[in-house]
Amino acid sequence: MTEARIFEDLKADHDRQRALLKRVGDNPGTDQPRQDAFETLRLELQAHAAAEEESLYSTMLADPELREDARHSVAEHKEVDDYLAELIEIQFGTPEWDEKFHEMRHRYEHHIEEEEEEMFPTAAERLPDAVTERLGEVFEERKPAELERAEEHAPGDDRD
Repeated sequence: MTEARIFEDLKADHDRQRALLKRVGDNPGTDQPRQDAFETLRLELQAHAAAEEESLYSTMLADPELREDARHSVAEHKEVDDYLAELIEIQFGTPEWDEKFHEMRHRYEHHIEEEEEEMFPTAAERLPDAVTERLGEVFEERKPAELERAEEHAPGDDRD
C-alpha cells in the first residue's frame, strides 16, 4: 500500500530539516554558509509547523482518538518556535548559541521521530484515504504561503 501524500510530504520536509540541522549543528563557527543554513532552517521549521497544524493537526484535533497526539505535537511546535526566538536573540555562533541550538536540535529530532514512528501510522490507520488525500492538498497549498509569512514574522511573533 502506498503511503498517503500528506505523510510523504511531511517526511520529505523532515528529511530536509534533518540535513539542515546537521549542516548547522555539525559545523561550528560564524561563516556565512552556516548562517544561511540556519536561516533556511528557521523559515522551514516555521512554515512546516504552521502548514502541518493547518492540515493534519486540525483534522486530528477533531477526532477524540487522535486529539491527544495532535495537542502534544502542537505543544512541541511551540517549544521549537520558542527556541528559534531565543536563538535569533543570541549572537550567532557563540558557545551560548551553539548550546541552545543543540538543545533545540535534540528536541526537534525527538519530535519528528515520534511523529514518524508513532503519530503518522496511527493517523493513517484512523483517517479515511479521502481525508488524508485532501490533507496532502491542504499542506501543499499552505506551505508556500507559510514560507512567505515566516519571512515576514520572526519566531514567536503571532501577529498576522
